[in-house]
Amino acid sequence: MLHEALTNRILGAAVAVHKALGPCLTEASYQAAMALEMNAVGLSFEREPTLEVRYRGIKIGHHRPDFIVEHLVVVELKSAAHLDSVFTTQVLTYLKLTGLRVGLLINFNVPVIGYGLKRIVL
Repeated sequence: MLHEALTNRILGAAVAVHKALGPCLTEASYQAAMALEMNAVGLSFEREPTLEVRYRGIKIGHHRPDFIVEHLVVVELKSAAHLDSVFTTQVLTYLKLTGLRVGLLINFNVPVIGYGLKRIVL
């Protein structure tokens, strides 16, 4: 599996955060906790990097994934009732914009974090 060791480390950080905080907080709270936890386990990352969107060579906007970890994996966090298909599409778009191949979609609003994890490969 592509970048399996790295995604396992990221998921380990998510498990630690969920175990400590539980479900039903805001996405911003989980994002702050994930940044602290990934830093603590020695992962390098960019938090909310700006991704330019271009059409016909002209910048028309930008998007911000929650994290890009080790310049290899896009991580998008949610705190939603369920993982809607639009969230998967969002991660796929981030992968296309970055040229990366692996993304993680993590929903913290679940009783057991394993129910909220989705690995996406482009």
